[in-house]
Amino acid sequence: FAWTCLCGRRHSSPSCIAVAAGTRRNLCERSSHLCPFCVPADLREIVFIIQSQSNSFHVRQAERRRADLLKQAHGLAEVSSERSFCSCTRLSRSFGKNSSWIVFLEEETNVNMPVLVRVLEKFDRNEEWFLGKPLRDEESTIIHHYAFAENPSVFKYPDFAASWALSIPLVVRLANKVREEPLKSDFTIDLKHEVALYIWDDGKGPHLTAVPELCTEPEDSPRARRCATTLSPEPPLCGEPVNTDDIFVAVKTCRKFHKERVPVIKKTWEKDALFLEYYSDHADPSIPTIDLGVPNTERGHCGKTFAILQRFLSSAVPNTKWLLVVDDDTLISLPRLRVLLSCYDPSEPVCLGERYGYGLSQGGYSYITGGGGMVFSREAVVQLLGSGCKCYSNDAPDDMVLGMCLNALGLPVTHSALFHQARPEDYARDFLAHQVPISFHKHWNIDPVAVFHKWLKDDGSTNASDQLNKRTKTEL
Repeated sequence: FAWTCLCGRRHSSPSCIAVAAGTRRNLCERSSHLCPFCVPADLREIVFIIQSQSNSFHVRQAERRRADLLKQAHGLAEVSSERSFCSCTRLSRSFGKNSSWIVFLEEETNVNMPVLVRVLEKFDRNEEWFLGKPLRDEESTIIHHYAFAENPSVFKYPDFAASWALSIPLVVRLANKVREEPLKSDFTIDLKHEVALYIWDDGKGPHLTAVPELCTEPEDSPRARRCATTLSPEPPLCGEPVNTDDIFVAVKTCRKFHKERVPVIKKTWEKDALFLEYYSDHADPSIPTIDLGVPNTERGHCGKTFAILQRFLSSAVPNTKWLLVVDDDTLISLPRLRVLLSCYDPSEPVCLGERYGYGLSQGGYSYITGGGGMVFSREAVVQLLGSGCKCYSNDAPDDMVLGMCLNALGLPVTHSALFHQARPEDYARDFLAHQVPISFHKHWNIDPVAVFHKWLKDDGSTNASDQLNKRTKTEL
């Protein structure tokens, strides 16, 4: 490497290498002065974007990642902490003249800077590059709008957890494209796939280039020695899992599914809930179900969901810190959810699940997709109902109406990729490989009980915290 002291002198120096590894002051070789610390000159051409969220827990996680990057770079690398996907126009304007690479990280992505610099040096920074760890679909899937239906595995998109990088020439071109052709997508479902499609641009842009050193290996794995990025082997220590009596579970169902879907819940995850009620259009004492007085609708279910929110704040049900709303074909691990919720403050308005977006490029909003499960703190429900937010019809899409209300209130929608709106087979195998998932959705063309036992049931000899500690990705 060429190294640069804070004083501006460039040289090749073993002393500076030692300084970059942590020594605070050292004599730079071939110079007669003390250098506070030295870093690779090339490192200052890399801009790091930490993709985080505005919830207080995620802000702390992003700040820890930023501090680690700054510690490694000794204050000379440009590090930016972003809570959402930055626009190419903004990146081009802010960093295009002085940088060569934009590297996107998630909160849990560990970076080995010397390895990363060596990796990026392999690529001509004057050309357009889209780098990452590739994911592929084995079959066409609804979450990717059935793209490449004849051969879905032909298209590669990045695993965000491993980080991904854009060269500045590509960022500049994308910025010009956004200015000339504003984004028009209605729904944002899987950002990593949609980003790759936008960059590829029907063959006019680059494909994702696979970089083996961008990894999702645990950082303590022998296989991680070659990696520029890794994942922490354990989740952050957020305290003990929340108590079972802190969560109230609301299951939305209807009469026609009482014998088809409800028995699956009873065979799988119902026993893990202390407080659970089934809400239907028909009172069936054998389950039992509760008729909220809202007629069943073929889609939307907004009226039923808002009736559930009102009941949650009433004296009719136990006073709990958290509300979980699920469909009758949602498969979920409540012990794993209890572990995840230990990282969140129920006194804050928390709305948690798998986040989708509608019209985001035209001033739209994010929302928690209902099938994977919607988690609300009591404070969030209080503010939602206190705002006067309501359905415009009983069959309006409940999750989207809630998203509009949260957006109007300025309350954040917090995403966790551990919740899944679709079935396991609808996600890339390598994406699920570094997760211990919390939920899946839909019984279509699967054995839901078998899926639950394969993906969501923990070993009876260990608790959910131990299971999450075995995962190779921390998704928070």
